[in-house]
Amino acid sequence: MIVTWGRPVDNGGAEIEGYILEKRDKDGIRWTKCHKKRLTDLRFRVTGLTDGHFYEFRVSAENAAGVGESSEPSIFYRACDALYPPGPPSNPKVTDTSRSSVSLAWSKPIYDGGAPIKGYVVEVKEATADEWITCTPPTGLQGKQFTVTKLKENNEYNFRICAINSEGVGESATIPGTVIAADKIEPPEIELDADLRKVVTVRASGTLRLFVTIKGRPEPEVKWEKAEGTISDRAQIEVTSSYTMLVIDNVNRFDSGRYNLTLENNSGKKSAFVNVRVLDSPSAPVNLTIREVKRDSVALAWEPPLIDGGAKITNYIIEKRESTRKAYATVTNNCTKNTFKIDQLQEGCIYYFRVLAANEYGVGLPAETAEPVKVSEPPYPPGKVTLVDVTRNTATITWEKPESDGGSKITSYIVEMQTKGSEKWSTCTQVKTLEATITGLSKGEEYTFRVIAINEKGKSDPRQLGVPVVAKDIEIQPSAELLFNTFSVKAGDDLKIDVPIRGRPPPTASWRKDGQTLKETTRVNVQTSKTSTLLTIKEASKEDVGNYELCISNSAGSTTFSITIIVLDRPGPPCDVHIDSVSADNVTLSWKPPVYDGGCHISNYIVEKRETTTTIWDVVSAAVARTSIKVARLTTGSEYQFRVYAENRYGRSTYIESPSVVAEYPFKPPGPPGTPQVVHATKTFMTVSWQEPVNDGGSKTSRIAWTLCEGELRTTSCKVTKLLRGNEYIFRVMGVNKYGVGEALESYAVKALDPFTVPNPPKSLEITSVTKDSMTLCWARPDSDGGNEISGYIIERREKNSLRWIRVNKKPVYDLRVKSLGLREGCEYEYRVYAENAAGLSLPSDTSPLIRAEDPVFIPSPPSKPKILDSTRSNITIGWTKPLFDGGAPVTGYTVEYKKTDETDWSIAIQNLRGTEYSVIGLTSGSEYVFRVRSINKVGASDPSDVSEPQVAKEREEEPAFDIDSEMRKTLIVKAGDSFTMTVPFRGKPVPNVMWNKPETDLRTRASIDSSDYCTSLTIEKATRNDSGKYALTLQNVLSTATLTLVVKVLDSPGPPSNIAVKDVTKESAVLSWDVPENDGGAPVKNYYIEKREASKKAWVTITNNCHRLSYKVTSLQEGAVYYFRVSGENEFEQLGMFADTETQDEIVGSNLKVEIPISGKPLPKTTLSRDGVPLKATMRFNTETTAEISQQIMLVLLLIINAIVFSYCRTPKKCSCHRYFQDVCQSFLDKTIL
Repeated sequence: MIVTWGRPVDNGGAEIEGYILEKRDKDGIRWTKCHKKRLTDLRFRVTGLTDGHFYEFRVSAENAAGVGESSEPSIFYRACDALYPPGPPSNPKVTDTSRSSVSLAWSKPIYDGGAPIKGYVVEVKEATADEWITCTPPTGLQGKQFTVTKLKENNEYNFRICAINSEGVGESATIPGTVIAADKIEPPEIELDADLRKVVTVRASGTLRLFVTIKGRPEPEVKWEKAEGTISDRAQIEVTSSYTMLVIDNVNRFDSGRYNLTLENNSGKKSAFVNVRVLDSPSAPVNLTIREVKRDSVALAWEPPLIDGGAKITNYIIEKRESTRKAYATVTNNCTKNTFKIDQLQEGCIYYFRVLAANEYGVGLPAETAEPVKVSEPPYPPGKVTLVDVTRNTATITWEKPESDGGSKITSYIVEMQTKGSEKWSTCTQVKTLEATITGLSKGEEYTFRVIAINEKGKSDPRQLGVPVVAKDIEIQPSAELLFNTFSVKAGDDLKIDVPIRGRPPPTASWRKDGQTLKETTRVNVQTSKTSTLLTIKEASKEDVGNYELCISNSAGSTTFSITIIVLDRPGPPCDVHIDSVSADNVTLSWKPPVYDGGCHISNYIVEKRETTTTIWDVVSAAVARTSIKVARLTTGSEYQFRVYAENRYGRSTYIESPSVVAEYPFKPPGPPGTPQVVHATKTFMTVSWQEPVNDGGSKTSRIAWTLCEGELRTTSCKVTKLLRGNEYIFRVMGVNKYGVGEALESYAVKALDPFTVPNPPKSLEITSVTKDSMTLCWARPDSDGGNEISGYIIERREKNSLRWIRVNKKPVYDLRVKSLGLREGCEYEYRVYAENAAGLSLPSDTSPLIRAEDPVFIPSPPSKPKILDSTRSNITIGWTKPLFDGGAPVTGYTVEYKKTDETDWSIAIQNLRGTEYSVIGLTSGSEYVFRVRSINKVGASDPSDVSEPQVAKEREEEPAFDIDSEMRKTLIVKAGDSFTMTVPFRGKPVPNVMWNKPETDLRTRASIDSSDYCTSLTIEKATRNDSGKYALTLQNVLSTATLTLVVKVLDSPGPPSNIAVKDVTKESAVLSWDVPENDGGAPVKNYYIEKREASKKAWVTITNNCHRLSYKVTSLQEGAVYYFRVSGENEFEQLGMFADTETQDEIVGSNLKVEIPISGKPLPKTTLSRDGVPLKATMRFNTETTAEISQQIMLVLLLIINAIVFSYCRTPKKCSCHRYFQDVCQSFLDKTIL
């Protein structure tokens, strides 16, 4: 029930502080309080009533004196849902006007009459008219704002709004005053949120959203600009009448900077700016230069990037790339300076270099060298300089190349000379070869020469000829520099023998071969110059092999050199092949080495044979090291021919053939033996003898050879081993008794072969189980094992796009099942199986179909039971958690279903929803619903979840509450100068009002407060000790009020000590006392600093910095001097606090104080002086004297003394209230002492 009442007629002389509402059940006798907190409003919603019971109510008012008498009890009201027309809408207001329209807005009525508000009626009338005109449809308007149109410009109108429920139209709420239909003119305004007033920080690849609320009539023109350049093409700008938003997706480091927003209309212009920092890797370093180039190193230098990516540059990465390659190689990734020397570069190579800066967010863009850098330097000096020739007016010198060309090609050499007695070097000539002839010399003059090498980097140091040269003619016997006496050349290649020759005058050269003058042809050529002779042989052959002679001669003599030329080629054929011996199955033949061995050792001979009845040659041996061979395994009676090749490292020769030969014994069958004769006879045996045949056929008689397999076998079977596979054998068996060996029984010819074959291929191969990295195979035994037991199975697999079969098992498998491991997920495989017995492997089985390696997938399990998160009259929001089992595939979405509790059919609200929260809309107000959810993966949808609890579609009311944990309730400790933010999430329906409060602090100016429907935050920049304390956060809606206290402690220096005072002053000491600072800076004061200053000086002098009490006696003061003192506290954070100083009264330490007060009166009045209401008694230090001659101006002296006392407490005494207070006290003192 909602109970209302009026204020009391008499407030008792004090303001009413609140009301106490009590209720009593008709069936009870006790009055009970309806609320927990004091009521300040004149109405209250009483809850917790029992349906159908009757209640009466009474109210008491409360002021500072206490609780007044209760009002008369109300009549009894029954607690039941009553329906009445609604109350007036709340907060009606005009939101906008134009020349023909007025926009209105309002809130729902505080009292809805017990039934939902169905709509609102807006009425209008001209200010001078009496009739109200309805602007909205008869059924009412659903929203809480409306624009009345078709008004007359500059006319005055009145407006009122009524709410409608099922009982009818309620009381109206009138817009106060009249409203003129005219265009509203407002200068542009920009409202920047607290977050936008600070630096807006965004991570790279994120989205920058700058949402700014704007105002202005007419609607201002909006312009976004970037201070350091143009806004990115990726920027999207949205502008409405109430806000503008700048959105940049996928931001990068170049989006950092200052963004200016300008609004302009006819009423004015307004600008604001937002600083944006993108947390990204840095931009490229700038001004990358090459400082120094050596032949194996380069020194780089650069400047830091213009954009550091919002974080400090931690290091630089230096990379290099050869000009012939495309990829960069890292030189170092830990350079912390802006210079770096790259060593161990390849001399003469061309490189590109680049430098990248890195911060905590990654590696930035590279800065590359614009031009390639050749790693080189000026060359080393030329090598040894040698004098080659000298005449009366020329000199010829040669030199060696420098040890290093500096990494760049030598372009030329400069030859300089110096005449004897001169210090000047002059350039003689510049050449590109290693030899130079200097002309124009003077006969008999002595010269010194030196040579300088030049490349693109500059000149080398000079290399000087070791001895001076005198220009004169000389004779030198001819000589030659012949390094070798033997030259070899591969057949078909060219041979050049270049022999340097010397002599003065220049000698002539002649060549001879094998004692004969060498004949020059198109293939053999001789070229002779002053310094060399060159023999050239093109396409060398064995005809060029021989001994050559070179003869050089001049007028000083002659010299002859011997040279041997060897042509490396295939050898010639062997010589003189002949048959050494012949037998029935072998032939021995021999030969002589080739006459020409090809210039190198004969490595081996190749012997081939053929029967004369065929043209096919068979290799007997390809590695015969000697010049003879015995060819065995010939067929008796066949005629054979043999041929022999010689072979060296360059190939094999042509062959030489032997004469034909028949493989047969070199003898014939023997003739008959002589007539047998019995030479001895008994009854049991006879001895027979005969003569050898007269003709033995050329060989001694012999017999057939049988091989004994077993000599003492006692069974009737025998296993004969070590036979040659495929050969035919005849066996014979003989019985043996004590009288000897019996006759032999021969077998038929038998071929040595196995009695069984390989098995048939396995059958029924199938894949029974598949995962992402394995498959299980099964198969059946083959129909036939080939006559021998199967010893195992071999399994092979092949990927879909591969041609090669890979064996699965290393050892044979004896089972009919195997698991294939190590598969690649997503690849398709096929398999085949072989059976194996003693005869070998069978043919493969039929190949299995291609199977993809992936885990099996099922439908997922249902999600959790949905929970009701929120509800309105037409919407209900539910939430759930993902299923425990996803079926082996990711859950791609959810299906939400709902139905009324009295229905049986389910309706689908949404399918394939990705989130775990959804608001079902379009529900019937007041109806009760239940919900369920299905999870979906690529296989399908799961079974439905458990049904949610029933929920009625109505506005949800919830008392305000804070959603914070225990950590949030702890004291927040902040260092002075830092910023801090307290963010408090909350809930409540309707959305509660949020109020922050701190005693003695206006948080609207000190802090930045940002609140939404679910969260509020308070931010304070650069905290000080004054920001310490308790912060009260209050939430309030129509149901209740909630308060939260948060404690903040700022770690700062303490404040100034309070109530500093000086007492017990003597001529050389004074005692200071004080109280602890009101603000200790977050930690107790551990000691105090005390300083003093003489009035005539400006510098403060430290008395002590280690005082641990609240008083201190200052000694060693100078008598008669005026001093000021000050005290400061220090806490455990080593922070020295503010000083509290005395700026001490103008009191001279140890001197006399004399106060003269003028009095008047006849007869002379009696005078009494008192201090703090106590009459002062005369002592040795204090006495009074009254005379009639004291001047009135002495009163000013006392006032000045009082003013001096004020100085000890206030810096600006003439402006502060304490100064006036002390003057009033002084005047009061004079009034009381002048009697």
